[in-house]
Amino acid sequence: MAIRKIAQIGHPVLRQTARDVSREQLASPAMQAFIDDLIETMRDADGAGLAAIQVYEPVRICAIEVRNNPRYPYKPPIPLTILVNPVLTPVGDELFENNEGCLSVPNLRAMVQRQVHVHVKAWDRHGNDIDETVHGLKAGTYQHEVDHLLGKVFVDRVTDPTTFSTWTEFDRHHKAAFVERAKALVARVGS
Repeated sequence: MAIRKIAQIGHPVLRQTARDVSREQLASPAMQAFIDDLIETMRDADGAGLAAIQVYEPVRICAIEVRNNPRYPYKPPIPLTILVNPVLTPVGDELFENNEGCLSVPNLRAMVQRQVHVHVKAWDRHGNDIDETVHGLKAGTYQHEVDHLLGKVFVDRVTDPTTFSTWTEFDRHHKAAFVERAKALVARVGS
């Protein structure tokens, strides 16, 4: 396994649309090694997710995992999940405000509107079908990562530019209120 370089905002790769992966490509030793690298890179960077395109591989794969991460104490755990060729469909029209950051946009956070419930269709890393509905903060994380596969970065979804802040200022001025809202969302819809 290798830790890969993460593309930073402004690099053209982040604006590409990732291409689908075939079952044959997915089963290859090279692709399985790449997925291991993606996981290792995400964990090394303390991320909650990482899309392949963020490490200069424009394929429709992302890794998601939340486990005792001090950066996200308000996020319920998400077991390691690999989404291959994911398609997200909103379930209902309810939105929530999610304060997001990104490994490709260092030291910047802002409020983004996300769907509360999304239906996910994808493959796991072994080509098995994933067909489920996710909710709340987990749904927000899935939407953030799948956006990358479509050439979008969270800053594209910020509707109020006054919500931009650095991590330090978020912790100092906004974190407590956001954590309360996040906990209420999790209590109401799960995650």
